[in-house]
Amino acid sequence: MLQLSKNDKNKILESIKCGEIDAADLSFPNLIDTIILKMKNIDLISKLSESFRDKRKQNKHIPFDILIALAITAKMKIKTSLTDVAFAVTDAELLSELGWNIWDTDRNLEEGLFAEGVMRNMLQKYEAKEFIDSYNHYVQNVVMPSLDIAPSIHILDCTKIQVNLDNKNYENSEVIKDDGETIRGYKLGTIRGLMDDSGIIEDIVFGSIKPHDLEFCRDMILNSKCLKSGDILINDRGFISRDVMNSLKTKKQVDTYIPAKKNMVIYAEAVKIAVSENKWQKHPNKKRKTQEIHLVKDLGMMWESDIPSLDVDLCACVVHDKKDDQYYVFLTTDTTKTAKQIINTYELRPEIEEDYRQIKDFWKLEDFKSTKYNVITFHIVMTLIGYMYFQVFKNMKEGSKYSGKSLPMVIKNYKADKQKSVIIYSGQYFGVFSFIEFIQLYAGCSEEVRKLLDPTLALV
Repeated sequence: MLQLSKNDKNKILESIKCGEIDAADLSFPNLIDTIILKMKNIDLISKLSESFRDKRKQNKHIPFDILIALAITAKMKIKTSLTDVAFAVTDAELLSELGWNIWDTDRNLEEGLFAEGVMRNMLQKYEAKEFIDSYNHYVQNVVMPSLDIAPSIHILDCTKIQVNLDNKNYENSEVIKDDGETIRGYKLGTIRGLMDDSGIIEDIVFGSIKPHDLEFCRDMILNSKCLKSGDILINDRGFISRDVMNSLKTKKQVDTYIPAKKNMVIYAEAVKIAVSENKWQKHPNKKRKTQEIHLVKDLGMMWESDIPSLDVDLCACVVHDKKDDQYYVFLTTDTTKTAKQIINTYELRPEIEEDYRQIKDFWKLEDFKSTKYNVITFHIVMTLIGYMYFQVFKNMKEGSKYSGKSLPMVIKNYKADKQKSVIIYSGQYFGVFSFIEFIQLYAGCSEEVRKLLDPTLALV
């Protein structure tokens, strides 16, 4: 069975003197626990309960913020099952800081028991939307203000979350045709804010895979607290909307950057003007040696909404690829920018695609252990918070050496700089001891107690 225990070193010392030890484990320092410890030390863990409401009526012994922190830690360690949550933390220093631990009195960790019903019963009390709202509240009202994060450049995009096509039991999943392939799943829409050396997914929406990306994200775009006066929003062609661009510019003073489609009048006019003026400049990206750019202004009248009087002006960077004689038009509502500034800004967009690649390929975002919609949403939200913690950590002094690296690469080359510790359990308490302390304790124990500690000593 599982035993919930509280950190109390003095209680454990008394138990050792009395020869009352239930178990002992060796602590293995690791990067994930180091990251969680840092989040704990800057008060982000304790504030989880400000955004995630505790609906438990029973089994409330362990603080709710600690329970959520364990779930996040499990996702960061690519442990996708609810049964893994109880054993997510293995670092002694973090356990000491959290103050709580769960251990298996049968020492059968491979079976993983977290009385799986404890987590499942808790999740049944929540609607999926509550987890999405909690994520957005936590990031926007806790994390970003606490760390003074206020991105001025944001990237909007959607990604499909696929599940087994033949399994109709996935709640609220739907089937669509995508590039000729039939797929089943959901859709995740995100706004990503750029930080110094990484980015933060600051606003999300999750739901049906069927709606067009623009309609799926429309409310988030127009109402997001993350978009402030003077900010920039970078979109792809799936979000082309004159009305949305007008609204962002006039109501929020947010400028949009988006590529025009080739079947649009504004595309044809921009290319025609650029060719006629013939004042091409080198593309600022040295990798694009065959491309040249040109600024075209006063294009607003070339793309009208249903109410032309409300249309804001537009300018464009026209890109000409001499290799295949193709033209690309990148529009913006900020008419003060040069062609170089426009294209340099738009070329930041692939960062959101890299986010999606990492959270799917490395963080197992689509590895669902349940077909229940609220459990799926919980998994996604916990994974995204873990990913956010990693991005935030890389933007700090302690994690700056990992800038530009993915989590699997970092873990592969990680070398612990902390000594192993020993965790000793007795009844409802546990204590953490340095190896030196453990040896001193061992030397002063009775032969009966030493036998209990011998298996742990053998691991050191």
